[in-house]
Amino acid sequence: MTDGSTLRGPLNATQRSTLAAVARTVLPHLFEGDGAGSGVVDLVNDRLLQAPETVTKDLTTALSVLDSRVAGLMVTGRPASFLDHPAQRREQVFARWGTSWIPAARTVHQALRRLILTTWYATDGARTELGVHPPLHGRSPVVPWEGPLRSEKDSSLEVVARARSFDAPVPRANPGRRPAPAAVTGPDAISGNHAITADVVVIGSGAGGAVAAARFAESHRDVVILEAGEYLHAPDFTELERDMVPRLYAEQAMRTTADASVSLLQGGAVGGGTTVNWMLMLRPADHVLDEWTHRLHLPGFSPGDLAGQLDRVAAEVNARTVPYEAHAPSNLAIIEGARALGWRARTAMINARGCVRAGTCSLGCRYDAKQSALLTHLPRAFAAGARLFAGASVERIAIIERDHPSGSKLPPRKRVHATVRDPRSGDVRGRLTVDAPIVVLAAGAVETPVILQRSGMGGGGVGRYLRLHPTTGVMGQYAEEAYPLAGIPQSALCDEFATRDANGHGFWIECPALQPAIASAALQGFGAPHRELMHRLKNTRPFIVLVRDGSGSDASMGAVRLDRGGRVRITHRLTGADRENLRLGIEAAARLHLAAGAHEAISLHSPIVRATGEAGLRAMRSASVAPNRVALFSAHVNGTCRLGVNPATSGCSPSGERHGVRGLYVMDGSLLPTAPGVNPQWTIMAIASLLAERAAH
Repeated sequence: MTDGSTLRGPLNATQRSTLAAVARTVLPHLFEGDGAGSGVVDLVNDRLLQAPETVTKDLTTALSVLDSRVAGLMVTGRPASFLDHPAQRREQVFARWGTSWIPAARTVHQALRRLILTTWYATDGARTELGVHPPLHGRSPVVPWEGPLRSEKDSSLEVVARARSFDAPVPRANPGRRPAPAAVTGPDAISGNHAITADVVVIGSGAGGAVAAARFAESHRDVVILEAGEYLHAPDFTELERDMVPRLYAEQAMRTTADASVSLLQGGAVGGGTTVNWMLMLRPADHVLDEWTHRLHLPGFSPGDLAGQLDRVAAEVNARTVPYEAHAPSNLAIIEGARALGWRARTAMINARGCVRAGTCSLGCRYDAKQSALLTHLPRAFAAGARLFAGASVERIAIIERDHPSGSKLPPRKRVHATVRDPRSGDVRGRLTVDAPIVVLAAGAVETPVILQRSGMGGGGVGRYLRLHPTTGVMGQYAEEAYPLAGIPQSALCDEFATRDANGHGFWIECPALQPAIASAALQGFGAPHRELMHRLKNTRPFIVLVRDGSGSDASMGAVRLDRGGRVRITHRLTGADRENLRLGIEAAARLHLAAGAHEAISLHSPIVRATGEAGLRAMRSASVAPNRVALFSAHVNGTCRLGVNPATSGCSPSGERHGVRGLYVMDGSLLPTAPGVNPQWTIMAIASLLAERAAH
């Protein structure tokens, strides 16, 4: 097919034609020759068919807006739809949408650009075109920074001991399919209506939920865990984006803020974010915990209160400092660039055992090396008798009042209502209700407040005070091959500016994994210039800048709300101080690249800004960071049910209980009172451990 006119699915005929025209504009090389487009339009259509309904609706609306003559007049000055323009002018017109003064126009541009690029660059054809090596599990290492850590270059006893303590040998053969643990019930085993009871219901199985489940189960409580995603483990992880992203991420990794200005990457399978994160373990800073204790008047969360739990969690997930010999070129660039500039940088800790440095941490660990909830706290919970229902999406929680035969009131129970669905098809398998005196909400900072709102337990701080650590990137172009698709993604960081402003907020710089699809979305532009950047991936070293948001304001700068139609709407904005930290962070990351030997640094602004010296660095610092003028994403979604003593400005009391609802706890990232200023996994696990133990005894 050439134009998508035979497509089936959610698009009408005009939307299909518009999609084909945009695809030809974004990826023109695919339409050269016979004009077939390598089936990319069909692939996008299939993706829309499989995407969550709300995502599909937003994207089809974007196509309709692009085809509106009224919208065309506002953006381009001509009352013409995108299809009305001749093919040779569409590139210019699409670029105008991307830089328009109208925020909604930039939203349309970015939403469609990312949809098409990420669909194509997840295919085998794109990987072959870019020279991406097949997944590590089917071949031998080809670059020095992948595979088990070796010590041939330095056989000193110190280096050998360091290597062995970090990387015990693990098998790399294709693991055979194993049955799920007996404690896990999949959606196929549920039909009709089921009602069960428990002592504790834990909703969610990520960093907070898994730890809470283990602590309650090991305190001899009957624990039921409800997880909306599917149960996957090592044999399922193919290390390919096309296979794993739809199965491992919430909303198939297409979740964004309402204006599409921030992409939100949250885990959507058993293990939650611990299954897909890049393993970085950062301890919360004392000054942040002191702020919670003193300024926010939260007892029990001081550095001393959390120290024991932090140490305990670190031991349970095998947190270890990465040996210098294990760094990939991108992480070495952070260390070497910082050294040249006199900035503070350090080697980091990761939660791994027997790491083979495959670089595909964000797609699940096929080697059982990442010490995620799948391998640590969930097995502990199962061993103590906990049960997990996969595919169980919680709709609401009801309070069940009870009377004693004598006529007195008994403590109310909670009834959790869940719909059991096939996580891949969305087909409903049955309904499940669980009655228990204790419910732990650990569904993440989007789903947790939504469940409370659907249950009539919203209000106050529920859904407010969203914090994201807004993140952007700066790509360094180097003469030497860096192959950023392999190696430990985050083994070093620069935190020179972590507390740079008067409010103790700032930014820090890390290195991400750079698989082709996510790289295509991050790199701005389209057409031939974008393709050229993609072809330089092997020589690209990516840095990300993470901002501790909320600086200078105690107001709610972001929210998760249900609209009147029941749709989830996520909003977020930066304070003035946050915008300044973001601008300075972009400049600092570019300067770090140049100090490490890059011949050019490239921002994620739209249009991109390049720096080879001071003039380019100044241009990066002054470039707009308005919504959809610079690519932003976040894997740190926190704060929507934050701890506090005032119900008007917080969701939970210092015990973790929802204000006014005894026995209903929150134990996930939504509890964090402010942005923590570090990757939050360790903090969330320690707080969940502390609160669960207090509640269980």
